[in-house]
Amino acid sequence: MTHLAAHYDAVIVGAGMAGASLGAELAPHLSVLVVEMEAQPGFHATGRSVAFWSESYGGPQVRPLTLASHDFLSRPEADFADRPFLSPRGALHIGRAEDSAYRDALVAEFADTGLFSGRTAAQLRAAIPGLRDAWTVGLAEPTTCDIDVAALHAAYLRRLRAAGGVLVCTRRFESARAGVDGGWAVRLFGGEEIHTPLLINAAGAWADDAARNSGVSPLGIAPLLRTVVQLRVDPSVPDSLPLVLDLAGGFYFKPVGGGRIWLTPHDERPVAAGDAAPEELDVALAIDRLEQVVDWRVEAVERRWAGLRSFAPDRLPVFGHDAERPGFFWFAGQGGFGIQAAPAAARLAAGLILGSAHSSVAALDPDIYRPERFSACDALPMR
Repeated sequence: MTHLAAHYDAVIVGAGMAGASLGAELAPHLSVLVVEMEAQPGFHATGRSVAFWSESYGGPQVRPLTLASHDFLSRPEADFADRPFLSPRGALHIGRAEDSAYRDALVAEFADTGLFSGRTAAQLRAAIPGLRDAWTVGLAEPTTCDIDVAALHAAYLRRLRAAGGVLVCTRRFESARAGVDGGWAVRLFGGEEIHTPLLINAAGAWADDAARNSGVSPLGIAPLLRTVVQLRVDPSVPDSLPLVLDLAGGFYFKPVGGGRIWLTPHDERPVAAGDAAPEELDVALAIDRLEQVVDWRVEAVERRWAGLRSFAPDRLPVFGHDAERPGFFWFAGQGGFGIQAAPAAARLAAGLILGSAHSSVAALDPDIYRPERFSACDALPMR
């Protein structure tokens, strides 16, 4: 078992993409401990992502984080990775005639960006073999890419360790007690106690629990379950197929090689934080929706899983010191866009902690994401 020091400048709860990326940014400047309850980092959300980089995903207020992350992901520093984390994919947002309003709303939402271009029914059928005739409305988002999530997460953990940061797994965060000096006595499972002036909540689906167990008011960050299935279909889909998303929000799917696809019914079922598992009904729903879109035959359901995507009530991430407990820092609520925005989010949060902004995020407005926006509290309705 790793021997821990009695004191660290910062203790981060959670070693998924959020905790790993922020820890890597802070470790060159502070002594950092990252505590992870599972045997391997990224077990819950990070390791179960159908990851893609999309400028439109998360809406206009998330887009600045996504764009500010692009250069890092496409051209990482030589000491961080020897190849890009992004690979071109492209996306098609498709719908039926009755879905035209969704198309128009999406175009209007990003009207000043030039992000989308319209597609005719013939163009959609040419791009998606076997597309059924009813699907005639479409938008192309050509900048969409796949993300190598495992490589990105591993690179952040390497940078964390190389800078002197400490990662410990199977050491669940139990509670934290605020001291008279404003610091924290952090208690881990088994009774270990660590002292730190800065406790960082990167606990994902457990973010509100971590706050409560530290005597900090929760913000209403809720885990929502997303089901994914890997299907082998006939005819075999080309590896070059774009990401295909329903304008009405009922599904998306993408090829993963060998004629297989990853498919989700785009579900967002509220659940308690835990080891998420797919429901057979949701798997069946996903396949039924796919069969309404294309004439492919499903030969086998090869894998099925579920992940937890955690959202604040306004569906924007939460980055910043708690309004009532400044030594408690929120780095949570990244929803489904946490991976594509991880580089900028980590640098933005590190700047708030260290008091100096990295040049790549200097133009971002951190006030959009500060926890103070929930000062009235915990039960704002989720959109």
